[in-house]
Amino acid sequence: MNGKDIRLGRLFKRSDRILIVPMDHGVTLGPVPGLGDMRATVAAVAAGGADAVVLHKGAATQAIEILSGSGCELIVQLSASTVLAPDPNRKEIVSSVEQALRLGATAVSAHVNLGAATEAEMLRDLGRLAEECDRWGLPLLAMMYVRDGKAGSEYDPARIAHAARVAEEMGADLIKVNYTGSPQSFAAVTGAVAKPVLIAGGPRMESMEDIERMVEGAVTAGARGAAIGRNIFQDPSPSVPIGRIRALLTRTPEKA
Repeated sequence: MNGKDIRLGRLFKRSDRILIVPMDHGVTLGPVPGLGDMRATVAAVAAGGADAVVLHKGAATQAIEILSGSGCELIVQLSASTVLAPDPNRKEIVSSVEQALRLGATAVSAHVNLGAATEAEMLRDLGRLAEECDRWGLPLLAMMYVRDGKAGSEYDPARIAHAARVAEEMGADLIKVNYTGSPQSFAAVTGAVAKPVLIAGGPRMESMEDIERMVEGAVTAGARGAAIGRNIFQDPSPSVPIGRIRALLTRTPEKA
């Protein structure tokens, strides 16, 4: 067993499905509701039972003491862009695998927008990060989105399956993609790769029941977990959605 296997074991220590709470939105969108007091939000999410949080390096320095001994692991986000940029879909590498290790990270993540004008550069960066992660024994979470400007592309099963396959072939260990809307269509995504597939939470949903339907459908289709941000950290009591989502992730699903 190597270092990467050990760290993956930390992420999946509670069950064979994982719940990650991304909280890297402050760079992309600014201080959105729920992320005004990062220390308080990280503490609430960790206490609620999340397996890991995704933070940029600056926020991670505020959270290290809170996460220590909590059972909630740190994933450092290595890429970024803002909605203020001429091309928000262009993600640039803003940190390193070595820096993530210095911060005590269990894994790192990178965001790729397929179909964007700068897709080639983002794929180059993802491939290089995968090699660095292999060198240092750190798992890589690839956040893969289809952003080609065409209506429906972001949730198209064939395109999302392609995105998942790109992540796997570039060397990612975990793959985060949008849910396609049904267990039957999402099974084509999970079936396209051997690496664990996680669903993205997306924008704030109307109800907890909507979130549960999405998670249940994804699990039925073979998803190995969920990476849900705003639908957890913007809840007045993050432990409530965490508990309900975890119940679905630990349930043995029927086949799609």
